[in-house]
Amino acid sequence: MHIIMAASEAIPFAKTGGLADVCGTLPRELAKLGHHCSLFMPGYRKAKRNCAEIHDTHISFVIDMAGKPMTAHLLRTQLPSVDAGGAAAGSSVDVYFIDQPFYFDREELYGDSHGDYRDNCERFSFFSRAVVEAIERLRLPIDILHCHDWQTGLIPAFHRTLYRGYGWYRHCASIMTIHNLAYQGRFWGADMPLTDMDWQYFNWQQMEFFGDLNLLKTGIAFADMITTVSPSYAREIQQPMHGCGLDGLLRSKANRIQGIVNGVDYNVWDPGHDNMIASRYTSSNWKDGKLACKRHLQQKVGLPVRDDVPLIGLIGRLAEQKGWDLVVPLMHRWIDSRDVQWVVLGNGEARFAQALSELAHRRPDRVAVRLEFSDGLAHEIEAGCDLFLMPSRYEPCGLNQLYSLRYGSIPVVHATGGLIDTVNNATTESIDGGTGTGFVFDQYDVDALENCCSRALETYSRTPEVWSKLVLAGMDQDWSWSKSATSYLNAYARARELAACEGRL
Repeated sequence: MHIIMAASEAIPFAKTGGLADVCGTLPRELAKLGHHCSLFMPGYRKAKRNCAEIHDTHISFVIDMAGKPMTAHLLRTQLPSVDAGGAAAGSSVDVYFIDQPFYFDREELYGDSHGDYRDNCERFSFFSRAVVEAIERLRLPIDILHCHDWQTGLIPAFHRTLYRGYGWYRHCASIMTIHNLAYQGRFWGADMPLTDMDWQYFNWQQMEFFGDLNLLKTGIAFADMITTVSPSYAREIQQPMHGCGLDGLLRSKANRIQGIVNGVDYNVWDPGHDNMIASRYTSSNWKDGKLACKRHLQQKVGLPVRDDVPLIGLIGRLAEQKGWDLVVPLMHRWIDSRDVQWVVLGNGEARFAQALSELAHRRPDRVAVRLEFSDGLAHEIEAGCDLFLMPSRYEPCGLNQLYSLRYGSIPVVHATGGLIDTVNNATTESIDGGTGTGFVFDQYDVDALENCCSRALETYSRTPEVWSKLVLAGMDQDWSWSKSATSYLNAYARARELAACEGRL
């Protein structure tokens, strides 16, 4: 099968979140299964900077952006693979950069300290239009056109409208993957000419959303198949609470929606060969390994080196979605009364950054905060903490809980999205059956979080044999990308089946 992916970011070229992990890893896994994959993404400044080698295809073409002619130039590189030691190696996946300095030669991907770039609609309309033109000029064979998030939402629409007469388009089906429905690419309706789509499509069933242009809605409306990053999230977004105004459209597409949990690249995230942690370990020697990593982490972040105190880790964007509106009040409750250490890594909203900094200043013996992103420190936290906290209000998939399972750091999570799909609550039955892997709370409030954390800490302190069972059950699970890739192949087959039923294949 020939698969073409389009995405706004992918590791190791450019990343702001989990989208990049998926788009930098899934193509490699599909290639390992014998399929041919190509990836298109914008030629950002940092993307070109992060290439070991880049080639000029000598293919350029002009796109009329509502009366403004803009040239797209194609560059090509290879998606690097990673071996079990973390070293880069080659892969068979071609990566094509849509190069246009006016749009993409900027330090950040979507915005700066002042907010989102005001021309994001124009930038990603250009990108989507350039992708379909590039496929035509490269004469790439194609069975599946796989698009990711709102930045590529126009491509399924082009597939069904402007480019349906092209020979190769008549042989492929389109997939739209929603990584986070809250980010929809919503712009004012006057931007419609930038898409080159006819105004007839600016209606409530396809591209229009309360008078605005909605690029994610466009992709959902026109795609043959829709996937999202966990089965529970696929169900949640079809309901008003998590549907972000698109639940009605999604319910109408229910037979075309599939939830697939993101995978973990165990070449990178595995304590057995992780070069970034103080002591490597496996399920056979995890107690000694984690203790060494815990001591190293405590020393590194300035916490007292104590073996007996439970250490809670948190990594992620400082935003309400991630549950910081629960975490900060709980830390205030416990800061003087519970002998617990906290280590926090992340950046984001100023209100949470300030609150966390004040807690760290007040009790530096119990709270360590690093307001940044550090890949190395993220690995050290996963290896060194005893519990890992992810109380997200909603979580399409989540990756850190999967890393935590592998590193023997027991996850404490809210029962939502991918968290409930991947963490099995520790009950008497699940513990006895060897399937319990963490602690889950249902009600989204501080009391529920406190009760859940208290239950976890009590298990840690009073029943170490139960704690060991939870650690081993989590470390032995397989959340590798090979499983997820197989599920995507099933979704591709379903998309082609649906397109064939409509007479388009």
